[in-house]
Amino acid sequence: MSKRSKLNRAAMAIALAAALGTGGAHAQSQVAVYGVIDVALEHVSNADAAGHGVTREPSLTGSLPSRLGFRGTEDLGGGLAAVFTLESGYNPDVGTLGQGGRIFGRQAWVGLRGGWGMLQLGRILNMTYLATAKSDVLGPNLYSISSIDLYLPNARSDNAIAYTASFDKLRVGASWSFGRDASAAGGPSATGCPGEAPGNARACRQYTALLGYETGAYGMNVTYDKLYGGTGAANGLSSSANYDRRVTANGYLMLGAGKIGAGVIDRKTDAVQGISESDLYYLGISVPVEARFTLDAQVARRNTKGSPDATSMLVARLTYALSKRSAVYAGAGRMDNHGAAAVALDAGGTVAPGRTQNGVMAGLRHMF
Repeated sequence: MSKRSKLNRAAMAIALAAALGTGGAHAQSQVAVYGVIDVALEHVSNADAAGHGVTREPSLTGSLPSRLGFRGTEDLGGGLAAVFTLESGYNPDVGTLGQGGRIFGRQAWVGLRGGWGMLQLGRILNMTYLATAKSDVLGPNLYSISSIDLYLPNARSDNAIAYTASFDKLRVGASWSFGRDASAAGGPSATGCPGEAPGNARACRQYTALLGYETGAYGMNVTYDKLYGGTGAANGLSSSANYDRRVTANGYLMLGAGKIGAGVIDRKTDAVQGISESDLYYLGISVPVEARFTLDAQVARRNTKGSPDATSMLVARLTYALSKRSAVYAGAGRMDNHGAAAVALDAGGTVAPGRTQNGVMAGLRHMF
């Protein structure tokens, strides 16, 4: 046997051993690839001060934000598992990354899960996100309460540690961030406040907490969310003395395959420009009207305390399921602004202060 043949056989043996070893090491591991691609077309009125309308293909969302994710779990024995999620948001209209160009801007965390709950470390969906998702029947739809408060579908914390658990019907959770957002371009929740700096233990910190009670027929929860500012942060949060605080109370009731969801979000912001307080109320219903059709509708109102500024919203959406993974949908909405309020009907859109905006939208969604 030639020297080259012996080397080739040795290489093949090493490769086979490595493959077998890898297979054994990952025999109890599971990794899933998943995603959503959702593209909508819309037309809204009063998109500028002159009252012009605009027709476009929005980047942020249709019925759901587009994403690509990797989710994994490894059984460590004794009821303990290692878990992780890496999730990237993208804009299908132009093919770019979302969340300010972050590779895994939606989620990037690793954790441990057992009968005692789950511990996570990384970029995490915090308690405000988890609680609101239960009661908001429209979720991050292009027209929804996400337009009134853009933080809600973007309630994520960088440099965070979180704990969540369910004990029978009781649900608890908490998160702590050492520096809540390292980018000023990472979405509406980002302020460019990295934190983790010596000399100021409160700068850019954030903590959220959740307490809930859920059964198969109904659920309710309350959350507390407070984030501090820091040097150079946007939205008037340029000092650790500044903060943005939200307290939510919400719930849902199942009606067979239908659902009613409602809640209130009390917000107080102490920023450079002054103190502002507001309450956002919302009520929604989701009803299957036929085997493949689902009708969702929602009303909401935000009042700014001590100010004539107020915003009211009415939205409806009809979805037709082409299959378990694909659907087409159409919706319509109206956003009434009063005083100096300038809340656009479509998430991330524009409207002149005090103007009413009407819109229609339609789209196609595929989940994989």
